[in-house]
Amino acid sequence: MKIYTKTGDNGTTALFGGTRVPKHHIRIDSYGTVDELNSHIGLIRDQNINQQYKNILISIQNKLFTVGAILATDPEKMILKNGKERLNINKISNEDIKILEREMDTMNEALPPMTHFVLPGGHQTVSFCHIARCVCRRAERLASALNELEPFLPEALIYLNRLSDYLFVLARKLSHDLQADEVKWIPEKH
Repeated sequence: MKIYTKTGDNGTTALFGGTRVPKHHIRIDSYGTVDELNSHIGLIRDQNINQQYKNILISIQNKLFTVGAILATDPEKMILKNGKERLNINKISNEDIKILEREMDTMNEALPPMTHFVLPGGHQTVSFCHIARCVCRRAERLASALNELEPFLPEALIYLNRLSDYLFVLARKLSHDLQADEVKWIPEKH
């Protein structure tokens, strides 16, 4: 299989289902940002961290490919002529969302309560988590805008929202595990 097809040389790309749209279309920006997020999560997974975190991150990466596939599917071509779904894979479920929530609850049990915002940083691995969290928030903003125009599976949007929370808690937990400083943001007063 050739990697280059030359079909996008005119600034368009195909959605799942064949519809061609401009490469700057919000749908492309949405799933492209999910792909960027997935790469950042791979960077976190490549760090020297607990295997349990790595296992969850692999699961998240798989779910992000599912979210990307949902976002890449033309809503007008979701159902084939035979009545079956074009995207014949397990979708994002409420259980996938609950897994993130349970992981956050478990990590939070070992952390001191938050009393202030924290400045991103303290350790390279923690910083990677904060970058991924910010990219996740951008993916969520884009997906939310797309959803207003062309609604898609609600659980996919919820998953992105919960994932950004998970990445924040993971950053805090890694700060704790790595004994990195968690610097509180204390606004300067006039």
